[in-house]
Amino acid sequence: MDVPRLPSNVEFQFVRLACGLPPRLQKALFGKPPSIDGQVLATDVHVLIELARRSGTRSYTNSLPPEQARAFNRLGAKAMTPRRTIPMGRVEEMTIPSGAGALGARFYVPPNLPGGTPPPLLVFYHGGGWVIGSLDTHDWVCRFLAAVAGVAVLSVDYRLAPEHPFPAAIEDAWDAFAWAAANAEALGIDPARIAVGGDSAGGNMAAVVSLRGRAEAGPEPAMQLLIYPVTDSADDPRSRELFADGFMLTKADMDLFEGHYLPPGSDADDPRVSVFKAPDLSGLPPAYVATAGFDPLRDEGEAYALRMREAGVSVALRRYPGLVHGFANHASVSRSSRAAMFQLAGALRMGLATGTA
Repeated sequence: MDVPRLPSNVEFQFVRLACGLPPRLQKALFGKPPSIDGQVLATDVHVLIELARRSGTRSYTNSLPPEQARAFNRLGAKAMTPRRTIPMGRVEEMTIPSGAGALGARFYVPPNLPGGTPPPLLVFYHGGGWVIGSLDTHDWVCRFLAAVAGVAVLSVDYRLAPEHPFPAAIEDAWDAFAWAAANAEALGIDPARIAVGGDSAGGNMAAVVSLRGRAEAGPEPAMQLLIYPVTDSADDPRSRELFADGFMLTKADMDLFEGHYLPPGSDADDPRVSVFKAPDLSGLPPAYVATAGFDPLRDEGEAYALRMREAGVSVALRRYPGLVHGFANHASVSRSSRAAMFQLAGALRMGLATGTA
């Protein structure tokens, strides 16, 4: 489906202007935000959804084939990216050796870091259902986390499905984390303070890396930053049906993503796919788990957080009831999403400063 689009910088200014209007005017122009499950959608997020709907955007994929869905996603990301992005002290493109060959990566070092102590590192895996997304679609997110949390960020360009189905992405995720831990001195970061994190499918990958780090005699992350993670691809938690359509990520999107990621014969109950199914969650790194109220993945993310907590893991669980899936990528235009990201970055800063989330 081809939709005429304005230049990305014009789109960004228009979206930011609409999302920044006073709530009363937003309701007058775009209608009253919906209320579901005892939650009310934030007015600026409602504006964002209405603008997307009126432009012909129904979901993350619009039910397009993978290559077209990726191009569609890149266009949407550009519309959310300001021309003047968040400055860094250093941004370096690099490659990481892996079992499948060299992986692309982008290394961010924020400015004005305190001297004397190497900074902590966040190894970041972008979202996109293991199918879409890239270093560029999450460039602003990585810059924000680096700047606000005061951490270096290593963003990983892992292999995507369906060209590279499960377990390619999680093997890449582990190789990138293990490489960062082994090369901490060369990167100039503190080897004792390396976190893993990501949004959506990236959150799933960070959780899988944490499980593997505990199980093997290799490095273990200091912290997990799980942003509306996929944790249960075997079942359909209630929120997948409750928010199946109309809130950016749809159930149809998830069915497409998981269909591309899991080839015939795959076991969705495998804990490397559905971390919620892992029989033992004890001994995992401290975690900050963020969910969105109007998100198909809400319930599984919260259920996983509670299971970790019951197993004795230090877990901070925060639901943002008025937000939708993808709020990390909306923070450049949405004040509600930006407030959530400031809290999330603060948790990352504290978790890597003290060793607890």
